[in-house]
Amino acid sequence: MMIVTTTNGRSRITQDRRYLGVVRGITVRSRNVFGTIGAQFQSLFGGNITLYTPRSPSAARQEAYDLMVRHASEHGADAVIAMRYDANEIAAGITEVLAYGTAVVLEETAP
Repeated sequence: MMIVTTTNGRSRITQDRRYLGVVRGITVRSRNVFGTIGAQFQSLFGGNITLYTPRSPSAARQEAYDLMVRHASEHGADAVIAMRYDANEIAAGITEVLAYGTAVVLEETAP
C-alpha cells in the first residue's frame, strides 16, 4: 500500500527518507458530442449544468492518481509526499488532469 500525503513531509514518520524524484499521472478526457450539445442546451435555461458535472471529473482525478501511484511504485517508492492535482483545458471539451508529488522511500531495507 502506497502512502500518499499532501503535506511536505516534515513529520516524524518521514525524517529518514530517501527522495526518488517527481512522479506523475496524467489523463486526458473529452466529452462526447451528445453530452456537449445537451450541456449547451441546458445552458440556455441557466442553473447547474448537470451534463458537465457527472462522475467524469472524479473519475479523471482517480485515474491520474492511480497512474501517479503506479509511477511511484515503479521507482521503488513506498510513499508520495506533497501530492497535488492540476487540471487544464487543452482544447474545447478536452481536459488534462495531472496528479503529481515527490516519491520517497521511508525506510531503507537491509540487503
